[in-house]
Amino acid sequence: MAERRRYRSVVADSARWDGFEFRAGDIVISTPPKSGTTWTQMLVALLVFGSADFPRRLSEISLWLDMQLAARDDVFARLEAQTHRRFIKSHTAFDGLPDDPRVTYVCVGRDPRDVAVSCRHHMSNMDLEQFLKVREKAVGLEDLAELVPPQKEPMDPIVEFLVTDFESDNVNVMSLSYVLHHLQSFWDRRDDPRIALFHYSDLQADLPGQLRRLATVLEIPLDESKVRELAAAASFAAMRDNAEMVAPNGDVGIWRSTTDFFHRGSNGQWREVFDDEMLRRYDERAAALATPDLLAWAHSGWGAVQLAQRRPGL
Repeated sequence: MAERRRYRSVVADSARWDGFEFRAGDIVISTPPKSGTTWTQMLVALLVFGSADFPRRLSEISLWLDMQLAARDDVFARLEAQTHRRFIKSHTAFDGLPDDPRVTYVCVGRDPRDVAVSCRHHMSNMDLEQFLKVREKAVGLEDLAELVPPQKEPMDPIVEFLVTDFESDNVNVMSLSYVLHHLQSFWDRRDDPRIALFHYSDLQADLPGQLRRLATVLEIPLDESKVRELAAAASFAAMRDNAEMVAPNGDVGIWRSTTDFFHRGSNGQWREVFDDEMLRRYDERAAALATPDLLAWAHSGWGAVQLAQRRPGL
């Protein structure tokens, strides 16, 4: 078995998975940032609990194990205490996760150009001072000098997303190089029955249908009479209206606005933002970082891939 790769950042450290004891049936939801993570957690929660009446905030039910805003031992203890089927959040690529045959791994992709736009808003909505206060209490700040590069000339977040590379032990997850690496690490294993790939555009196009598909993947019985009800609870509008319960880490005050965490949630936002130079840089970098089949799926989802496969000569 290949040695797990370690991914570290100010936000997360994949080494926190070391020593974690999985149970049969556990679910790991591992996505690049701003690609539908919370949406997928919501869908899984609806299937696990059978309703939108959750016992606690979504982020307290579906814990982000490798995020450094809580002590690892505390996170392990909280997961150990859970009696429902566990579903754990991560932004770690597959090669940094423990590979356990009892676990189902769910990855969600999104057009990386829309990810870039969403990352820009995400950073403007984060209260960095509060984030660092919470991190200091949880794990300290002694490693910041090692993890944060020297101060440089401020760069537009989208441009930074396009040009930043990551190193194996110091990763900026909000970069094109990492987003495509993350997706590629799952895409290359897409025939493994333990791995399920979903796409943001497919969720938008047919949320009830994708909820049915997710239930099948997770082998959770789903009464057809409840499909519309549960899908409605996972709509963008419903989650935005219920932001205090659904937005990640809403209990520690790291967002200027939990409602604004759910900013727009639409496809194709990049067309309003990307100029010709940004698009040229994106096309060049993406082609160098990922395989053509992955890029086709990342841009459009399964519907477009299946349509292409049905065309004569393809």
